[in-house]
Amino acid sequence: MKIEKDKLLSKVGSLTNDAKKLTVDISTKTKNLASSTKDKVTTKLAITEESKIISQEDVMKILDSLYNNALNGLGKASPSIEDFATDYLDKEQNPSIAARNMINNQIIKCTTSGFITGFGGIIALPITIPANISSVLYVQIRMIATTAFMAGYDLKSDQVQTLVYACLAGISISEIVKQTGIKIGTKMAKSAITKIPGKTLTKINQKVGFRFITKFGEKGVINLGKLVPGVGAVISGGMDFTETKIIGNRAYKWFFEGDFENEEDKLSKK
Repeated sequence: MKIEKDKLLSKVGSLTNDAKKLTVDISTKTKNLASSTKDKVTTKLAITEESKIISQEDVMKILDSLYNNALNGLGKASPSIEDFATDYLDKEQNPSIAARNMINNQIIKCTTSGFITGFGGIIALPITIPANISSVLYVQIRMIATTAFMAGYDLKSDQVQTLVYACLAGISISEIVKQTGIKIGTKMAKSAITKIPGKTLTKINQKVGFRFITKFGEKGVINLGKLVPGVGAVISGGMDFTETKIIGNRAYKWFFEGDFENEEDKLSKK
């Protein structure tokens, strides 16, 4: 009887040891799996984060896409700039007044959620950014380009397209253009603008790209949506109103008054 009991205890002990080994083995495998999964997730997150970083080249692709969409129109949602401008010019024969009316309306529309989000699903960009952000940029670019068109500028000109971007970004072009020997300041003639060489346009575009990267943070335009409470609505209406008003006034001053000096230029003269 005692022998039977000893054998039973021996088996129980053996089973206990096997169970302990199995537990340790499972625990080790679980830890290894968790570690492996963590590494994979971390790597995936790193790739995702890296893919969000936006370069100057990415910025220019976004702006080019928005500019072309504005120039050619987006069907019923947004007519071409020529048709858009003509609608205002038919109501007001004076281009200067018509431009002011158009700018004022765009400032209001840039803070109207229904209007802005109407463009979101239509604008096809080479890089995905929140619809509300791309829509606000679209309205602002269209406003600037329409102002230039009403003032008699050729929107298919590389020089004018670059100036539209510079106006949007709020960068100073005076010093860059002056280096080419072209006199720039109040009442800069349209003929002088057409003479801005390609190398100078490249420098201006680089400043534009850098300004947008700086403005939207090192992670770029894509991450701006995370800073906005309630993505899908307009980006901070008050901010859009103020910014669009500044851009509209700048566009009018540049293209109608021929004054391409920014505030920073005027301050540097004092």
